[in-house]
Amino acid sequence: MTDQNEPQLTRIQQKNRERILEGALTAFSANGFRGATIDQIAEAAGLSKPNVLYYFGSKDEIHKTLLTALLDMWLAPMLAIDPRGDPLDEVLDYVSAKLRLSRDFPRESRLFAYEILQGAPHLNEILGGRLRMLVDETVAILAAWIDEGRLAQVEPHHLIFSIWALTQHYADFEVQVRAVLGPGHDPFAEAELYLENLFRRMLQV
Repeated sequence: MTDQNEPQLTRIQQKNRERILEGALTAFSANGFRGATIDQIAEAAGLSKPNVLYYFGSKDEIHKTLLTALLDMWLAPMLAIDPRGDPLDEVLDYVSAKLRLSRDFPRESRLFAYEILQGAPHLNEILGGRLRMLVDETVAILAAWIDEGRLAQVEPHHLIFSIWALTQHYADFEVQVRAVLGPGHDPFAEAELYLENLFRRMLQV
């Protein structure tokens, strides 16, 4: 929700903010928070350093803005899980959605990975708050399906962790994946078939 007391941005101002965030995504995903500089962000955005600092007071503010938006995007597929749907279909749809996010937004995935590896200094409050609440709600849905005999017996938290790990690997280690597979392979298309088969075999009753 936008604060009514905050001045509305003009179209040019909004465009400049978007350019800065796009430039910051490039810098942070390549160098991490510590390695990226305001100068690098400004260069990637095609703006001057004073212009960047006009819109964002610090590198920290830019980073937190990016991470918050990223987390919203990353959580959307989990929010879409329907407790009234077919359990196996819902889980497989979630796996597929997470893999598509890794395919379509690899820089965002690597930015998130960098943050976690640094101890999540900009996300601790969110990780222990909104994220944990959503995971708890999803675990409750999964546990109910398992208790009803509609999914195989697995530990719900670790099912979620394994989905995260197996899907985001293809973004965070994309260079390695492509190097190992070699030319002529589509890692994400192959991964989708593999992961669907893996989780289907694991979860069907």
